[in-house]
Amino acid sequence: MMRTVKTGSISYLEVLHGSGGWYWGTDYTSGDLYEAEELYEDRHRISRNRLIFADPSGRVVEPVKAEEGQYFGRPAFSEGRFIILLADFPAGVIRLMSYDDADGEVRGIVTIPRTEIENCYNLMPEAEPLMLTRQADNSFEVVWPERVKFPIGPTESFCFREGERFYFSKWYEDPDYREEVVVRGSDGSVLETFPGAINFMANGEKWVLI
Repeated sequence: MMRTVKTGSISYLEVLHGSGGWYWGTDYTSGDLYEAEELYEDRHRISRNRLIFADPSGRVVEPVKAEEGQYFGRPAFSEGRFIILLADFPAGVIRLMSYDDADGEVRGIVTIPRTEIENCYNLMPEAEPLMLTRQADNSFEVVWPERVKFPIGPTESFCFREGERFYFSKWYEDPDYREEVVVRGSDGSVLETFPGAINFMANGEKWVLI
C-alpha cells in the first residue's frame, strides 16, 4: 500500500521515540539549529523553519508556527506530550513548550536567556526525566532544570538518564567497530561499563544489542 501524506514539502520523517508510533519532521531552510544561530549572529537573514508531527495514520499536526527569526530544534516526547524546542533569536531566548494532542493545547514550559547557553550546538530536549541538554567539545551539559556539566570521551554520545545515572554510548575501532555503554554519575565519574549498543524503540523501550 502507498499512502500520500501532505507535509508541505517536508520530505523526511523520523520516529519520535516513546510516542507509540508518531513521527516528526522539519525543513532545514537555514541548516540545523546551530547553523541558523551562526547565520543570525553573522547578521544574515535566517528563514524560519517548520516542525510537524504525523501519527501512524498519516494525520499531520503543526502545533506551533515559527515567526521571523525563530527556529525549531529537535523535539522529544515526555509523559504523553510533544516537547518543542524553539530558539527565538530576535528575543534572545530559548523556549521549551509542550503540545498535548488530546486537547490541542500548546503550553510554555520554560524560557531561558540565550546568554545562559554557550551556543545551540547539539542543544536538545531529552525525556524521562524532561531536561534540556547540550553536548560539545568532549563535555556533556544539562542546561535545565538543573545545571550539570562534566567531561566525556571524544566518542561518547548521551543516550538517557535514570536518576543520577547518565547513560552514554561509546564506540571503538580497534580495528573492528564495536560499542559499549558507559554509565556516569552526575559528577562525571564512571560508575559502570558494559558491551552493547543502545537502541530506542517506538514504544519507549531501550534495547541493548550485544
